[in-house]
Amino acid sequence: MAAAAEAPARTLARLYCPAPQRSAFEALLGIEAQIRAPLTAGTAHEVAHTRLAWWREECLRLAAGNPQHPLTRTLAEHFSAATRPALSAVGGFVELAAWDLAAATFESRRELEAYTARWSAALVGPLAQLALPAAAQPGALALGSRLHELELLNALGADARAGRLRLPLTELVPARVTPEDLLQQPWRAPLTTLVRARHAQARAGLAQAVGALAREEQAALAGLLVWAALASAHSQRVLAALPYARAPGDHHAALDGWRAWRAARRAARGHLRLAPR
Repeated sequence: MAAAAEAPARTLARLYCPAPQRSAFEALLGIEAQIRAPLTAGTAHEVAHTRLAWWREECLRLAAGNPQHPLTRTLAEHFSAATRPALSAVGGFVELAAWDLAAATFESRRELEAYTARWSAALVGPLAQLALPAAAQPGALALGSRLHELELLNALGADARAGRLRLPLTELVPARVTPEDLLQQPWRAPLTTLVRARHAQARAGLAQAVGALAREEQAALAGLLVWAALASAHSQRVLAALPYARAPGDHHAALDGWRAWRAARRAARGHLRLAPR
């Protein structure tokens, strides 16, 4: 699961999130973790569906202004009646978890982009509502989509072992790659070539989304930009390990802490740029 693979990045993003948003950011991360908890191995299918059904109702209560869970209640405290509509997208976490629980496959890039956009609306959308003027919020959502796509690529091998295919079938077939190829290491050359290309394109898209933010927008979204910088660095380590799939927990904790500090300083000044390749 991408969330597990990027847990250190989430921790550091929370640390460098601007103080006015931090409580909301922590609540959103906690809600995502709670919703995705049934996807872990060993959870009975019926139990997982029951928990997702409860969270689906809870997200509706959140959007209506009467949540019950401590995390959703904490999140709701940050929103007035005028800004509450942004919380209606938090239910996207449930729909994505249901998709992954069913081990659904992306037939096309359009479906993959819809998945990452749903995640961005659920997590980044509320933060953007709190941190940015309305005109700047689409740029933040684009950043979130590109960030989550790179997260999925970083956890490609682990997700495949969990039965979740993160590459669209319309890209696998022309490359003569099968889903089963992701389960065998070292990866075959066609798969390695495809993964390299997808990482390069995703990092370039993320770098473009970061670069499109104005100086004050970068400062307001410092936590997300730290996350983006760490995901980009993780991507480079994934590529260095090819043709072997890097383990989800295989990260450089001390070096990532330094990267996070440097990214946060640059974002605070509005000067963060990510290497596109």
